[in-house]
Amino acid sequence: MRSWLLDTGPLVAYLDAKDSAHTTVSAVLDRFTGELFTTSAVITEVMHFVASSPKGPRLFTDFVTASGLTVFDFTQPPALQVAADLMEKYSDLPMDFADATLILLAEQLQILDILSLDRRGFTVYRTRDRKPFHLVLDSS
Repeated sequence: MRSWLLDTGPLVAYLDAKDSAHTTVSAVLDRFTGELFTTSAVITEVMHFVASSPKGPRLFTDFVTASGLTVFDFTQPPALQVAADLMEKYSDLPMDFADATLILLAEQLQILDILSLDRRGFTVYRTRDRKPFHLVLDSS
């Protein structure tokens, strides 16, 4: 079974028909059969972005439930330390906390396929054992 990590941008684009990436992301997500994973930091970012629409948070919650999206948390001190280390390492991009947690999740689950609009970051980011990410939009 295929497994993907989900970043903030595609989730927001999926929910917002006015987003320039909406059509592409919707087509990819609608035909995907497999497991989807993300982090609580990504959930927080998405909720922030969709809050401007009265139905945005509910639409997102419905998507999370319907898709079976599994959410992991990386807010305990050891994970926070590693995330901060990653943010320092990639400060020139810069890397935000949500991206750092996605790297931690990739390492934990051994999943390198990611649905992200952040080509600048995820073409550069590597796991601690130097493995690159595979941006699924590049092959769709």
